[in-house]
Amino acid sequence: MVTILGVDPGLAKTGIGLVRGMGTRISSYAFGCIETSKEAALPERLNKIYGQVSDLLLAEKPDLMVVEDIFSLREYPRSGILLGKVTGVLLVAGCQQGVFVREVAVREAKKVLTGSGSASKNQLERAVRHALGHEGPIRPDHASDALALALIGLFRFP
Repeated sequence: MVTILGVDPGLAKTGIGLVRGMGTRISSYAFGCIETSKEAALPERLNKIYGQVSDLLLAEKPDLMVVEDIFSLREYPRSGILLGKVTGVLLVAGCQQGVFVREVAVREAKKVLTGSGSASKNQLERAVRHALGHEGPIRPDHASDALALALIGLFRFP
């Protein structure tokens, strides 16, 4: 039995998905989101994300943490820079807790779970829901994306 933590980095909302199982068999899962206030200073927001992820790593002791790789849109370069800062604190949290960390591109996660690297968020959420046997939508989207990353870790990196 392995435990995989998937993390969808975001400054306003960082998605968290935890999956336990072996191979394609899932025994349990949990999901949620770390939210930060736009009114808080950047260092405070990063510290909150770092602290909550560190606490989760310490409590759950996952075998692997899968983090969505950084991407940036040409129209919004600042978003890519902020995403890089969030990803940086996640990587440090994993390292300090002694957890192996793997970065996975969002297109790879979509391809593995839906068959298409260009699947929509809705298609990915439905695929995650199906894989978990979860009734009803998984919200917020960031949590669904994090669960997708955790599933990739379970399926691909035993």
